[in-house]
Order: sequence, then C-alpha cells, then structure tokens
Amino acid sequence: MGFLIRWLAAFGLLSATYNPTGWSFAHWARQSFADEMPLIVLAGLVLLIGYVIYLRATLRSIGGLGMALVAAVVAALAWVLIDQGLLRLDNPSLNAWLGIVALSVVLGIGLSWSHVRRRISGQSDMDDVGD
Repeated sequence: MGFLIRWLAAFGLLSATYNPTGWSFAHWARQSFADEMPLIVLAGLVLLIGYVIYLRATLRSIGGLGMALVAAVVAALAWVLIDQGLLRLDNPSLNAWLGIVALSVVLGIGLSWSHVRRRISGQSDMDDVGD
C-alpha cells in the first residue's frame, strides 16, 4: 500500500506539471503568465519543492545508476508490449501518458526503495549527521 501511495503522488506531481489533456501547470503557465504571474510562480515553486523531495530521495536511495536501471526495465517492458502487439505508439497523447507513467514508476520506486531494502535485509538507511 505504501508504494502505491508514493507512486500515485509521483504520478500526480508529473501529471500536474504536464499532461496532454491541456489541464496542467505547463498549459496554464503558457496561456496565462502575463495575467496570473504571482499565482503561477507560487504554483511553480510548490511543484519544484515536490520535485526536489522526490529526486533527492530517489538519488539517495537508488542513485543515478539505479534510476537508469529502473527506467531501462520500464522501457524494456514497453518494448515487449509493443512487440507483442499489445501497445501501439501511433497516438501522441497515449505516448505522453506512457512517459508520465514510466517516470512516475522510477520516482515511486526510488522513494520506496529504502523501505523495501529495510524489509529485505533488516538494515535501515541513515542520513549522515554532521557534528
């Protein structure tokens, strides 16, 4: 259940930033920047905080190589689905959603990895604490 919540939060962050429906921060900012600049800047900073939290936790738990490996597994899964005829890439909107799902899986796994590692090995990850 914990992974599902972390993944859904990552999916929400990414799809709030951009999605092909037109209801996203990117679309809103592009259309209304001159009229609603302070509100757009505030919303952008809130999104940036979300990205900093997710990216920092992901980099600390699985690192850049781990992120690349998870992304490679997700890409290989998509490749298998395309090869088996279960997925087609001729719809740009679907492609955008697939990208959002793929990136959210990487961030969700990155945020959850410390919990998985602790359950598997019994060891906790600890931040370095300065004197």
